[in-house]
Formats: sequence, structure tokens, C-alpha cells
Amino acid sequence: MTVTDSDLETEQPRLSLGTAAARNLATTTKSVPQMQGITSRWLLKILPWVEAKGGAFRVNRRLSYEVGDGRLTFTNIGADVRVIPEELTELALLRGFEDVEALNALADRFEQREFEPGAVIVEEGRPQDALYLIAHGKVNRIGQGEYGDQTVLGTLADGEHFGGDVLAGPQGEWDFTVKAVTPVIALVLPWDVFERLNGEAGGLRAHIQRMFAAGGGKSNAYGEAEIDIASGHEGEPDLPGTFVDYEIAPRELELSVAQTVLRVHSRVADLYNHPMDQVEQQLRLTIEALRERQEHEMVNNRDFGLLNSADLKQRIHTRTGPPTPDDMDDLLATVWKEPTAFLAHPRVIAAFGRECSKRGIYPATIDLNGHHVPAWRGVPVLPCNKIPITKTRTSSVMLLRAGEHNQGVIGLHQTGLPDEYQPGLNVRFMGISEKAIISYLVSAYYSTAILVPDAVGVLEHVELGRED
Repeated sequence: MTVTDSDLETEQPRLSLGTAAARNLATTTKSVPQMQGITSRWLLKILPWVEAKGGAFRVNRRLSYEVGDGRLTFTNIGADVRVIPEELTELALLRGFEDVEALNALADRFEQREFEPGAVIVEEGRPQDALYLIAHGKVNRIGQGEYGDQTVLGTLADGEHFGGDVLAGPQGEWDFTVKAVTPVIALVLPWDVFERLNGEAGGLRAHIQRMFAAGGGKSNAYGEAEIDIASGHEGEPDLPGTFVDYEIAPRELELSVAQTVLRVHSRVADLYNHPMDQVEQQLRLTIEALRERQEHEMVNNRDFGLLNSADLKQRIHTRTGPPTPDDMDDLLATVWKEPTAFLAHPRVIAAFGRECSKRGIYPATIDLNGHHVPAWRGVPVLPCNKIPITKTRTSSVMLLRAGEHNQGVIGLHQTGLPDEYQPGLNVRFMGISEKAIISYLVSAYYSTAILVPDAVGVLEHVELGRED
């Protein structure tokens, strides 16, 4: 048998106290409880918070005329796609039409067509004799530029449509070409098919002709009721009389709530409070989780979340898929009056950085409240992991203008609550159960308001990157 030097060293008796035994007499230095779910929550930081007494906030605006150019929703069974009949009222000429039977019959008449990337869907100069609904995919609307060259006039994607005026009859010729950018599934309603249905659908034709003839009231470029003003005149002409009309039924936003019941055993609260207060640490992490949920709701809630509340005209699409400098410039054009910040998922910001690197562009950083953050055109680009990424690796980028005096986006809360712990958040003692468990009700009250539609712009269907 061979005895090594290491074996001899391990068998020698210790000459001093070992560290394992010494730690029994030492006071351990501890950190406060850590939580990976805590984020920077930039949205909560950049929004000005406005007091909502009475738990509600009314957004008064000038009267605007609805044009009904909203998006449509589709269902599918396998590869067969169908538009939801009630969603057809998002078309301008069907706004307010309530005959569900006629809408069902109309939805059944659409023909499903599929187009490969680069395929021409409609061609400029050809008869405009069909309505097209984009069920899936992205298309470019291409027309003649100022000097005769071809230019992209706009991009349409899921839920959007073109050719809606065909419902009132053939409209001459297409004045633009529509070309597929990605694989496209479209539902098409030719005029001759619709004409045959129209004779069977009761008041459908009358409703369409009435809406086509009305064309909305006199309005400005933003759809608001016009204020008549005379300028550049000479002499003593009769000046126009005018007034500023308001919305009859403005939107009211009620404060939403995020709540939970925090439970702490009385024995823990009594005996284990040194060096850290157990209830305080439990409460601190519970409030962090509530604030994280609050920001998530302010982004994604179907009623007041910014992604869902953004005006349809303020939603644009990327030109190629990944977020490029050109796309960010297009987004800036939607909120050009004193933009406050971009908000995007960190992975989307990384994708934007890759696109900039490909072009040899290196965005600057700016100081924002002591933090160095990336910026585009001087507007900070802030991370927000509450903006979702879909299973198909697409997301959105938001640009907002914040502040009540800027007619922008504001946060809503109410202060002075009973047992208030933080502004808009209170902690109420609920008692001690027969099992000696102490309960606290923790509640956060909040909402968001977009004061005018152009305060928020959204770049949709942003791809995280494609394989080169």
C-alpha cells in the first residue's frame, strides 16, 4: 500500500478552531430578501400621476366624427378562415347596422384567397370592384410618387382592409397597387357577389347608401368638428360664426384595483424580528409584486391598457419585420408633438440594436434621472418587459407623450386613502384568526388615461429577428 503526503496531512490534528465550528458563535451578515421579479418599471416612473377624486376620471374632448375604419376579427377551422359577422360593422359603410342575419349572410359570401410574398393582389388602373379583408399577413400599398416613381404609401396587416367603398358600388379604378410582403390570407367580396346578396338582405342597401351619402360632418384633419375661422380677408366681409362642440358622452375611467391578503403567523411576527422586521419584509415584497402587476395592467388591460387603448390610426407596422431605424422614425411621426419615451421589451431593444449595427448606426445614450439609457433621435428607449412577446416572436414598441399639460398620457390614482402606505396604495389590518394568523389587505388603485388619440403610437408585429 502506498501512503501519500496528502493522506498524512488530513490525519494530522488541528492546531486551531475550524471555521465551521467558529460560525456557531458568529453573527451572520444578511441581505434583505431578494426578488428577481422586480423590474425598473419605467412606465410608472415617467407618467405624471393625476388625482382621481371619486374614483373616476372623465376625458372631455372635442366632438369627433367616427369614420368606422377599425379592425376586423376572424376565426378559423383548420385552414378555413371566416370573418366574425358582427365585426363587419367596423367597416365605415356598415357602422351602426344591426341586422345580425344580414351580417351573417354577408360574411358567408367572402371568398378566401392566399398570396405568396411579392404577389400583386390588386393593380393600379384595374377596376375597383371588390372589398379585401386582410385575415393574416402584411401587404404594401404602392402608388405613384411626386415625380413619377413608385413609392410605398402605407402598410396593412392583420385585421385591416381596403376597398370598403365598393359596398356602395364599383368605384372606378384602383389608384394604387397592393403587393404581398409576407404570405397573405385575404377574404375577398367581389361586387357582383355582394350585389346578388343585397337584393335579399332587406335594409342593407338602404343603410349603405345612407352612410355613403352622409360622409360625416365637416371636420378637420384629426376628425374633430371644424371651427370656422376666416383669415387673409380684406375689407368688411361677414365673419363666420362658430362654436367648439364637445363629445356628448365622453369616456369615464374608473380606478382599477390590484389586491391581495398578506398572512403572517403571530409567532413569526413576535419572535423573529431581529435584525429585520418580518412583517415589513413580507409587506415590501408583496408591494413590489403589486406594482409589477399594476404596470402589467396599465400596458395590457383590455379596458384601459395602453396597447389596447391606442387609437387605430396610431398603429403602424414595420417595413420588413425587425425594428429598423426607419420604423422608429415612422413611429416618431405618429407622436411628433413632444414625445416622452419609447417603451419596448428588452429583447426588442436588442433586435433594434442589431439592425442599427448592420447599418453602421450607433444610437446615443442620454441621462434620465441618473440612469444612462439608449435613445433614438434624442427620445429615450426604455425597457418594459410587460409588453408581451408572442409565440411567433413578435412584439410591439410604444411611443408616448406624457403629461396633462401636453394632452398626453397620465396615470390615475387617489391619495389620502384610509391606512395609506404609499400614494394610491393602502394596507388594512384584517384581524387575527383562531390559528393566530395575522391578515393584512394590501390594495393598489390605479388607471391610465390617453387625453388625445395622438398621445400614443404603437409599432406592431415587430419581429425579434430573422435568420440571415
